[in-house]
Amino acid sequence: MDWQLVLLITFGSLLFLMATGLPVALCFILLNLAGAYIFFGGSAGAQILIRNMYSSLAAFSLLPLPLFILMGELMFSTGIGTRLVDIVDRWLGRMPGRLALIAVGAGTLLSTLTGASVSSVAILGDVLVPEMEKRGYKKALSLGPILGSGGLAMMIPPSALAILLGAVGQISIGKLLMAIIMPGLLMAALYAAYIIGRCTLQPSLAPPYEVPHTPFSQKLILTIRYVLPMGLVIFLVIGVILMGIATPSEAAASGSIGVFILAAIYGRLNWASVKKAVTGTITITGMIFLIICGAKSFSQILAFSGAISALSKLATSLPVAPILIVIGMMAVVVVMGCLMEPASIMMITLPVFMPVIEALNFDPVWFGTIFLLNIEMGLMSPPFGMSLFVMKGVAPLDTTMGDIYKAALPFLYLDVIAMALIIVFPSIALWLPSITR
Repeated sequence: MDWQLVLLITFGSLLFLMATGLPVALCFILLNLAGAYIFFGGSAGAQILIRNMYSSLAAFSLLPLPLFILMGELMFSTGIGTRLVDIVDRWLGRMPGRLALIAVGAGTLLSTLTGASVSSVAILGDVLVPEMEKRGYKKALSLGPILGSGGLAMMIPPSALAILLGAVGQISIGKLLMAIIMPGLLMAALYAAYIIGRCTLQPSLAPPYEVPHTPFSQKLILTIRYVLPMGLVIFLVIGVILMGIATPSEAAASGSIGVFILAAIYGRLNWASVKKAVTGTITITGMIFLIICGAKSFSQILAFSGAISALSKLATSLPVAPILIVIGMMAVVVVMGCLMEPASIMMITLPVFMPVIEALNFDPVWFGTIFLLNIEMGLMSPPFGMSLFVMKGVAPLDTTMGDIYKAALPFLYLDVIAMALIIVFPSIALWLPSITR
């Protein structure tokens, strides 16, 4: 069977199964069963598939995933994250677009603790949007910064989707976690510069207001009491990896213990919050593990059919610059991001993209970074970005989906600028992994 026909039948069947409304992971598993029967030799193929699914999960590199998710769930269930918003609020003073800048600053801090974009959007939206509405902020400057800043949770460790990307794309998870830090900070800087610039040119979008004076000593005490302990948790996750003290798995464990201790110190650790955090962690981890099972087996079946090797040869023989092929891949992901959720996009594209990237001799960590940024854009891309619907749930009742779409667009453009900079200057992503022990 020609490889073009194999790809056509495979992806056609996949789209059909997804159109029936079945969960994405189940669609892949059913397709894998059929592919194993055809390409691996009848009923014996099912046994091979089961062994492949087991080996895809019995990997030490996946250990950080449930622990990072537990960190984010516990931060959300105990309400510790909302304290960060208050501290950032007290330090910013009377800067243009003050509340929007609080969203960026708090979103950056939350991203180092939650690891989940949806949780960050929910926390920031619930705390800041009512205050922004009260102060006369237009929706472009009340909703947009929260949508953009919520996405930083995917781009700054701990990031559950970064670990999923590493597992599905067979990219070093430790290096990928380090690579996304600088791009995440770059995105935060672009957001802040945009907010200050636009509020300076159009003050009516974010009217200035009197800010109660907080003595420097009080701000310092609050920072020491609430921010420095969280800084210790950040060190337990990121610092220990950078210093070569711990592996990502060990860092995830130390970070989780740190969040539990922090919640206990603040008096927020109780049975209800722990139960909610653990239940959420089990649900999300189970879903992601099913996705990994399906994606790994799917890539193996495509490879066995010969479609992947043929596609790689075709890509390397095209009379165009290799970087244009990468840009074409990103364009495909952008379109898919408007219609599908991140895990599904990874499952469909990475088994095809990664062999091509390796054949073109691009650094997989660099590609993983821009791919993850692209996936982050999908969370706030109209019409079906997940963060858009989370924002609708916490926004004022008179907010329409059209308002949310318009607010998200400028921050999507800023993400495109960040992606272009990483493509032109790969060292933005590769410098930290190069110095990590």
